[in-house]
Amino acid sequence: MRLPSWLSQHLAALRALLVFTVLLGLAYPLIFVGVGKIPGISDRSGDLTLIGQSFTDADGNPVTRYFQSRPSAGGYDPTATGASNLGPEDVVDTPDRQSLLTQVCARSLAVGKLEGVDGSRPFCTADGVGAVLAVFHRDGFTGPITRVVSVNQTGVPFVATYQGVVVEPAREGDDYRALGGVITPIRGDAPAEPAVPADAVTASGSGLDPHISPAYAEIQAPRVARERGISLDRVRQLITDNTDGRALGFLGQPVVNVLKLNLALDRPSNHPDHRP
Repeated sequence: MRLPSWLSQHLAALRALLVFTVLLGLAYPLIFVGVGKIPGISDRSGDLTLIGQSFTDADGNPVTRYFQSRPSAGGYDPTATGASNLGPEDVVDTPDRQSLLTQVCARSLAVGKLEGVDGSRPFCTADGVGAVLAVFHRDGFTGPITRVVSVNQTGVPFVATYQGVVVEPAREGDDYRALGGVITPIRGDAPAEPAVPADAVTASGSGLDPHISPAYAEIQAPRVARERGISLDRVRQLITDNTDGRALGFLGQPVVNVLKLNLALDRPSNHPDHRP
């Protein structure tokens, strides 16, 4: 006897629920519990080098003897792990919070100053905020431009004019998007590939990542060598020694465990007055 279509659909949904409950609710967790028992993995469960930390002083300034970690949205607090949930469209500052773009711009400027490299980035102003204009048109989104505001600057705008219209500084508290302005990021003349790598200015998804890119480690190496009084070649060798390759040989990119690297730098054998 053929079942009614509504009953067949409900039975199919029930079967799918049971199958996925077994697969995802039982088999999947048990597989990972089993993987965690494999020698070489289980003995790393208490390894502190799996969690990043900041190398800053009490005022939050970088301790120049150490390699700096990537930013952390949770301050490397395991109880506050997580991302900021800010995306690429988050470009306008508010009185309560800097936009993701301005956070990136400010971090890049600070890293550039610390490491002696160009900290400029596309869509960033010279003073380290998002280079974003609110452009007002006569007919809403079209027609002649009637007004332009630099939405992230209450001081002198980063450009004097835009398409022949004088650019105004923002007034704190005004929502220029709600007022009808078209939010327009301005690329500027920064290089397409900034000297400061992306991981130096963006937080990881967990907020606890102990890794940085080899590129970020490389721009820090001269500072660390100078501050510690050891050779740049020695510092670069330590970077290599603490670099992990691609997972399974092809997944992801090589990364440097900055915590292990800094621990290695503190070993007596790496002090400038060490004699073998």
